[in-house]
Amino acid sequence: MEERKNERQSQAGGLRPEYHVPVMLSEAIEGLCLREDGVYVDVTFGGGGHSRAILERLGREGRLLAFDQDEDAVKRVERGEWSAESAAQFTLINENFRHLKNFLRIYGVRQVDGVLADLGVSSHQFDVAERGFSTRMEGELDLRMDRRGDVTARDLVASLDEEGLARILKMYGELPNARQMARAIVKARATKDIVTTTDLKEAVSHHLPRGMENKYLAMLFQALRIEVNGELEALKEMLQQASEVLVPGGRLVVISYHSLEDRLVKNFMKSGNFEGNLEKDFYGNVLSPMKMVSHGAVQASEEEVRENSRARSARLRVGVRTASDAPQGK
Repeated sequence: MEERKNERQSQAGGLRPEYHVPVMLSEAIEGLCLREDGVYVDVTFGGGGHSRAILERLGREGRLLAFDQDEDAVKRVERGEWSAESAAQFTLINENFRHLKNFLRIYGVRQVDGVLADLGVSSHQFDVAERGFSTRMEGELDLRMDRRGDVTARDLVASLDEEGLARILKMYGELPNARQMARAIVKARATKDIVTTTDLKEAVSHHLPRGMENKYLAMLFQALRIEVNGELEALKEMLQQASEVLVPGGRLVVISYHSLEDRLVKNFMKSGNFEGNLEKDFYGNVLSPMKMVSHGAVQASEEEVRENSRARSARLRVGVRTASDAPQGK
């Protein structure tokens, strides 16, 4: 849903596009309550904006580990387009954040003071046509965050039956006309392979309400992207593992961009499960590894939304790791 280009900013050496403008940067840093000697994890490195801000606030004993499954982000660091002042303090791991706990152990880390996740698709991914994320540009119908993955959006569109497609479009895209769109895709592929983003748009063109074409296309692409990358299951695994590696009092900060993500984050921070069911002990105290800092989500300021349209749909939530032997109050 967050597909408009970011504002362009001037940099030393001339004007060039930002790889990714970090959303709600100050709010995220404030939510982490950084300690100079703390150990932190940015599970969605992207363009490195949040990571840089964390590193700037760490002392010599502090440490930051970052995850990104997109090889483009990793190559950018390897080429020197992004660099940390102290390489000894920074580690970039080219893996999905669903493997958070295992890779922290590989790098000798068992507990951390804070975890940050910005779940949005990076501006770079939208702006590279061949990745297939953009509904504006023609490109391969790919949508893989990690191009080492086997299944692309093209594979899904070519192989799923009408029932399977409708389920994905309804569940992950929340499309009101999911069934009609699925039927149109199946009908279109019977006469022509759906290979590019343009092919897909043409297949469903008669089912895009006038004046809402871009919104419905964004919902369609979101649904396929979530399925291709297993995004919601990966998010669940990351949240559970984050609660296990955080020290008591450690902070979990998550920025989400659609209701499916935000609901999982909210429920987990409130109850420790993804259904939002509160479990209580004999005395009525809530049993949960996390406690929400505030009940409502933080939203971007009007000024930030004007400067970076991606921030419009962003919702930031902060959770604190409770002591393992101390239940929350009623």
